[in-house]
Amino acid sequence: MDFTVYQQFARSHFGEEFSDLSLLIMAFTHRSYLNEHKKTAQAHNERLEFLGDAVLELVVTEYLYKNYPDPEGILTNWRSALVRTESISAAAARHDFESLLRLSRGEKRGSERAREQILANCYEAVIGALYLDRGYEAAKMFIEKSLLTTFDEILSSGSWMDPKSRLQEVVQSKEGFTPHYKVLSEDGPDHEKIFNVGVFVDNKLRGQGIGPSKQAAQVAAASDALKKRAKSSSAKTSV
Repeated sequence: MDFTVYQQFARSHFGEEFSDLSLLIMAFTHRSYLNEHKKTAQAHNERLEFLGDAVLELVVTEYLYKNYPDPEGILTNWRSALVRTESISAAAARHDFESLLRLSRGEKRGSERAREQILANCYEAVIGALYLDRGYEAAKMFIEKSLLTTFDEILSSGSWMDPKSRLQEVVQSKEGFTPHYKVLSEDGPDHEKIFNVGVFVDNKLRGQGIGPSKQAAQVAAASDALKKRAKSSSAKTSV
């Protein structure tokens, strides 16, 4: 690969080139790539990801603390929504990280969920590389531009809530009912039980979820109900 594309990426996203380009290249290098390129690639991005994760959490925490007077519990939920895999992988996708990823042939054919995780890890690794090369303020500016601009949408959509809370709020406001959960089946020995839970609204099954505990299965059922509700709304809108 022509490494000048990484400097072009740096100029367009960070305003100037990297002093140490190897840091940026490393940030885009997945562990699997080393297995197929042992002679030309010496380092993958996991250590940079470790560093970038800490920088990301600090920047997001500082932003929320300075701009919102809400209690700690609310700020914690908002921070979790901003730094979760789905949020940061979407930020990476919007900034065309995928075209620069260095992956093995097998990882290139991986599932959508696996690619989402790889993009999220790469986003954190790039932040780590940016922090080492240009300092905290440069990393902060990139996070503000690429991620924190989505916070208003997260607030308005309510996606920062856990699925059970979100489902309850939506159903109570739109239909006037409170969801309730029922164990539909239990499988496995006592120490390894798997629960299948249904969530009901006005005695109608709206979603199902499976988990190693009743609570985990309830969360999965609420998520399923929210997804079905969103698909139903989308279908009605398109008609």
